[in-house]
Amino acid sequence: MQIFETLYSMGHEQVVLCSDPTTGLRAIIGIHNTSLGPSLGGTRFWQYDTDEEAITDVLRLSRGMTYKAAVSGVNLGGGKAVIIGDPRKDKSEGLFRAFGRMVESLRGRYITAEDVGTSVRDMEWIRMETKYVTGVGGPGGSGDPSPVTALGVFSGMRAAAHATWGSDSLAGKRVVVQGAGNVATYLVESLVKDGATVFVADIYEEKAKALATRTGATLIAPSEVFTTPCDVFSPNALGAVINDETIPQLTCAIVCGGANNQLKDEATHAPMLRDRKIMYAPDYVVNSGGLMNVASEVEGYDRAKVMRQAEGVYDITMNIIKTAEERNMLTIEASNAIAEERLRKVRHVHGSYIGSPTIRGV
Repeated sequence: MQIFETLYSMGHEQVVLCSDPTTGLRAIIGIHNTSLGPSLGGTRFWQYDTDEEAITDVLRLSRGMTYKAAVSGVNLGGGKAVIIGDPRKDKSEGLFRAFGRMVESLRGRYITAEDVGTSVRDMEWIRMETKYVTGVGGPGGSGDPSPVTALGVFSGMRAAAHATWGSDSLAGKRVVVQGAGNVATYLVESLVKDGATVFVADIYEEKAKALATRTGATLIAPSEVFTTPCDVFSPNALGAVINDETIPQLTCAIVCGGANNQLKDEATHAPMLRDRKIMYAPDYVVNSGGLMNVASEVEGYDRAKVMRQAEGVYDITMNIIKTAEERNMLTIEASNAIAEERLRKVRHVHGSYIGSPTIRGV
């Protein structure tokens, strides 16, 4: 990887490598664009095969957060962090507090939150060393953002259903949910309640089995998620699952899920979906409920307002679909264009964010 060429091409402002041999911390913080405000994005804890893979992930994820904030109307920039390790055995208070010191050193240019492999408890450890963290429990904290993220995904899925079938009800539709984590759990519950026939799979079979048993969904193997006949495929695990190998296997009419960076390559795989007559609900649009949730904590948490904002993902998604039709664009091109237009309008006013935000209660 030519790191600076990659940063220039993707538009990043800053990348920070974090190391603490005593606690075993190996982390990367990516700050993409702070035109709209301080960068905010979760910390992912994952066992990457190579350091380059971890850097690539944080660059893609942080860029996605910029577009997510811009298209959803949130006044925040895009950032993300990854901690390299096995979340099932490598976590410790010391490691997260060491990471918290690294976040503190950025003086508010990056605010962290929960993500894949991290929890509210982990955020509370980080909070011991820095105020630049959201998604914590207790008074003034927003806690787990997963229910709000899932509501946004469900709302975006309903919008895509309306555009595809003329009704936003998912009753009678077959939905394959890849992943059985927190977001997927709340999403499956909403889908089952709406009358959908749901199939669920996860690499951790015990999680998927427990979710299926509790909700009445059907358990399938991870190898079957792309080949199981369905109306909607919903990726809710890791990214790059929509690619050259998987697209030809899909039988769905809609792809809509909570995972970030579902398209392995936007320029290649978005057109492939269109050619298969599959509607793609842009991931960073439909999963923006989590960002809305933690953004509210920065300003002073209002749960009712946040839930209304997450339901508003329906209208945001419909606007993107309408824009794509009017401009003869792909849905991902339309959402990117809307986000970039907002960034252009604001950047000449704010430039890059250099100050320190005030988080209520600290």
